[in-house]
Amino acid sequence: MKKLIQEFKEFIMRGNVLDMAVGVIIATAFGKITTSLVNDVFMPFISWIFGTRDMTALNVVVRAAELNEAGEVTKEAITLGFGTFLATIIDFILVALVVFLIVKAFNAAHAASEKMKKKKEEEAAAPEEPKGPTSEELLAQILEELQKQNR
Repeated sequence: MKKLIQEFKEFIMRGNVLDMAVGVIIATAFGKITTSLVNDVFMPFISWIFGTRDMTALNVVVRAAELNEAGEVTKEAITLGFGTFLATIIDFILVALVVFLIVKAFNAAHAASEKMKKKKEEEAAAPEEPKGPTSEELLAQILEELQKQNR
């Protein structure tokens, strides 16, 4: 038991656990943002297209609820939740689209950053052009001077 507790302490003290906790917290906040985007921006527009205020109103009643003389429900209604199912599918597609666009933007930014980094490394590694005459020009000048001296 002590070994298990010691392993758990070592696990908790790692930096990865803290990074994972931060990731979970950010993911939760991101989930709230995407849920709000879907529920408050996209779903009202989609509901307007279908002509209903709430997508769950598109459910199909297979058997209506049965009531007794006092108005109490004796048998619950049986409904097929097509509207709820459709709303859930649309919610999933929109959340997946938002996540896809964010990942795509992140990957594009990362690729651009890597490209800039590689370009800077190539510029730093490339030898500078000599600022004077080239070795061929120097040899030609030396040859010319030697020829002048020998005349």
